[in-house]
Amino acid sequence: MADTRPAGTADRPAATGTLTIRYFAGARAAAGRTEETASAGRCLDELLGELSARHGDRLAAVLRAASFLVDGVTCHDRQAPLPAGATIDVLPPFAGG
Repeated sequence: MADTRPAGTADRPAATGTLTIRYFAGARAAAGRTEETASAGRCLDELLGELSARHGDRLAAVLRAASFLVDGVTCHDRQAPLPAGATIDVLPPFAGG
């Protein structure tokens, strides 16, 4: 059977139905953890709403200013569906950057 996954994803593990969210710097402090999972099947804006509700105003403020990588690539379309098995990196503004 042919591999029907999008180009460049053949080496990624099969979709698991979850997303991995990794927090860096101030996002890590605001979330109180370095990493967590969430269910797939939504866009970035929807995911951010869930994370804000889950962790409160402090993380919500960080998320408003953060940049996001989806599987290592800058996310420019926050309404695009996030693929199951993806890793979302939350990168708040860094001092001096």
